[in-house]
Amino acid sequence: MVVGYLGTLTTEERTMLHLLNQQLPAGGWEAPPSLTQAGISAAVHVQRKHIPRTLKRMEKNGLLSVAQRHIPGGKQRKRVYTLTESGREMANSLAERVLSEQVKQGDSTTALSEVWNRNEPILELLSRVDEALILQDAPLVSPVSNPHGMASMDAQNGEDLVRRMYARAWEDGKITRDEQSLLNEVVEFLGMHPERVRRLSNEARKSLKIPPPEEVYFEMILQALDDGEILQDEIDLLDTFRVHFGIDQVTHHALLNRARNTTPVSEHYQTYAAAVKTAMKDKVITADEHAILKTLRGTLDITDQEHERIMNELTEEH
Repeated sequence: MVVGYLGTLTTEERTMLHLLNQQLPAGGWEAPPSLTQAGISAAVHVQRKHIPRTLKRMEKNGLLSVAQRHIPGGKQRKRVYTLTESGREMANSLAERVLSEQVKQGDSTTALSEVWNRNEPILELLSRVDEALILQDAPLVSPVSNPHGMASMDAQNGEDLVRRMYARAWEDGKITRDEQSLLNEVVEFLGMHPERVRRLSNEARKSLKIPPPEEVYFEMILQALDDGEILQDEIDLLDTFRVHFGIDQVTHHALLNRARNTTPVSEHYQTYAAAVKTAMKDKVITADEHAILKTLRGTLDITDQEHERIMNELTEEH
């Protein structure tokens, strides 16, 4: 559901207005994301899954041309959509009608065409008009392709999906390469702005009381340094995480130096630490628990120094 004046227009009408000022570069092999299904979905405030039906009907009625183009930053070519000559005629007629609407702005009433900055997409102008035809200073709804602003009810479903996916990924305190890859695909599918994604991720992490990004990033560096060097694919993953969570280069170098100066621990250090923590819940390690931990140390190759380190850390906590 789309609120305000935009909600009085059909998905097809909003699509025509979105594509009216969108041009496919002639003779090229690239196209802007705004011409893809994801870009159109974001601009017209409709769930991505509902867009193909509208586009197929418009194509069948001779309003759209379809091509395959490469999208900057994308791995594969995608279907892109532009208006045909008849589609542009219909879109221009629609634009003239909506721009002739009389709206209230302060104490005066004027046509939308008089307040329209032609560098501004028509849909963005219309998003500031409410049901009573009063022009607001801020948009009533904002497309998910924009960094901020309230999304429409339909688009909020996409936000909820991304938020839930991040919450699931953050449950263990870190996002794996496979999880990030899947999240990237979903975000690209929805045409969501990186800043909006970052906000949803932070909301999910904070709701689970997950450690701050710097701590997670530090753990990722430690894992990458486990074999003594950071490989290129590990560098790429770290860069993705660093940029995604706004970790600057100064912080990066400080954490990298800290990781390089951190004494390496055994592979099963954290597993053993969790076992010791469980035994220490009542602040006393019984003889039986001591025997079990000693056996576990041998099985997991935990050194005496590591055992002492864990005991000291737990003692400081208590």
